[in-house]
Amino acid sequence: MDLQTPSVRDATLSAIRFRLGGTSVVDHRSDPSALRFLIGHDLRAARERSGFKQVEAGKVLGCSQAKINYLETGKTQQKPDQVTALLRAYGADVEHVDRMSSLAARADQNTWWAPFDDVLPNWFKTFVGLEGLATTESNYGSLVLPGQLQTPGYAAALLHNNLRVPPMDAQQVVRARMARQRLTDGVRPLHIRAVIEEYALDRIVGSHAIMRAQLEHLLELMHLDNVEIHVMPVSVPVHDGLDGDFLLLDFEEAQSIGYIEYPTGAIYIQDQDQVAAYNLSVDRLCAAALSVSDSAEAIAARIAALGTSSED
Repeated sequence: MDLQTPSVRDATLSAIRFRLGGTSVVDHRSDPSALRFLIGHDLRAARERSGFKQVEAGKVLGCSQAKINYLETGKTQQKPDQVTALLRAYGADVEHVDRMSSLAARADQNTWWAPFDDVLPNWFKTFVGLEGLATTESNYGSLVLPGQLQTPGYAAALLHNNLRVPPMDAQQVVRARMARQRLTDGVRPLHIRAVIEEYALDRIVGSHAIMRAQLEHLLELMHLDNVEIHVMPVSVPVHDGLDGDFLLLDFEEAQSIGYIEYPTGAIYIQDQDQVAAYNLSVDRLCAAALSVSDSAEAIAARIAALGTSSED
């Protein structure tokens, strides 16, 4: 089911072709800043595991400690030969060196979300880029449905009278949110595991008609092999999500990253022990919530209830 308007589809399907492993691939989600972020994170983690200091790493490349810091924070583009030299010095295995060098070679492509640059907050652009590169997204949401699952009507209703989004920008923000969605991407669909609090299903966003369409959309998405949705009943009194909403991104070639958003910014969780703890929380939340089939029944029951409402 294609939810994108023609203008959004044209923007997102302005794909950039690159070659990886001898196979021509269409990359809808190229983002140099996100790639620099991932590569820098990997370089820092590999250096710390090896016991190297930044000064010692600088000697490997014949550069200053400041340059190593720029490479690790993604402020400077990492060249494939730099990545290879550093990772070899850190004792990384050959396959990992080749993967990260390949990522570095792709970090000079155009940014897919450029048409929406003016409506994306600077702090959010990194996440949009990372999400576009991810293979799997795990999401716990307590108040509203995740952006990857939203319909245009639901997304627009969430922005109504929003303090941080001017009315003149709302339509473009909705287009950007729809363009981010990859669940039905025929080339490289995103896999998602979402745990949704029951409250989010009962909150009428926009109108009964908008909410009914949104819930019907959830059921349609649940037929996809790459979509796993669990509803967390109010009857479950204590669970791992009570500490707050969070999201995890897994990548084919880079380490996983956690993400916690607040109204004017975000926190990235890069320590792999902490990421592992969040992954365990996702498994526990899925186990505590309704099964996928029972979740579908809970959603269908709410659609039926909305269908009998006189308010549309």
